[in-house]
Amino acid sequence: MEVRQQTVTADDGLSLNVWERAPDEATEAVLFVHGIITNARGLFVTPVEDDTSYSWLHAASDRGRAAFAMDQRGYGESELPDVMEHPSEENDPPVRADQAADDIDSVLQWIRDRYDTVHVVGVSWGTHTTGRYFDREDPPAASLVHCAPVYKPAYDVSFGLDAIGLDDYDRAWFEQDYETVRARSDHPDHVFEAVWRAQVESNQGVDDDRFKAQAGGIADWADSIEGNPVWDPANIDVPTMVFHSD
Repeated sequence: MEVRQQTVTADDGLSLNVWERAPDEATEAVLFVHGIITNARGLFVTPVEDDTSYSWLHAASDRGRAAFAMDQRGYGESELPDVMEHPSEENDPPVRADQAADDIDSVLQWIRDRYDTVHVVGVSWGTHTTGRYFDREDPPAASLVHCAPVYKPAYDVSFGLDAIGLDDYDRAWFEQDYETVRARSDHPDHVFEAVWRAQVESNQGVDDDRFKAQAGGIADWADSIEGNPVWDPANIDVPTMVFHSD
């Protein structure tokens, strides 16, 4: 069973990358959706050499489900919004939760052409984007899992910005550099290096030591901190499981 790259065309024509690993006998599927910084390969198909134990795709597909992990636009191997080719201060964040929800819908509908039953898993900002999608659309999914959810954080936005080394989020995109990211990571060296390669070797890469991430997730995060969350859990009707750290 190989990991394959697939391309899904969004409603506006932009190309979305999807990683797939699917057993021939699968009758159900699971779609993983990443967060603000780490793309789908880095988070869900972590390319540690000769070790698939860090890969969510392998874990799901080894248990019989077709497993998919999508790159939101601006991330991984998905097409970058045009504004990410311009200085970050010239434009607002290009991908907010509503746009991301549109892209999730495109991928989910593409998966449902092959599998009637699809489960959705969102991580970090992926809980914002999947939350917005399920709130807005009532999509044809069997269940929803939120891991490290973002709804109404109890801290000030400056605390969150400090954690990722930013002064503000009024921009289209921001850069992350190797030393800053390594300092806040508790991954073993071989795992961190694999995640880092997945970032800089993708469309997000600037060079070996830097990559770009679009700032829409931070803007959504800030709205939630300020009391204006981008989704309402009361409108989600599918069976849902939430995982949150202490």
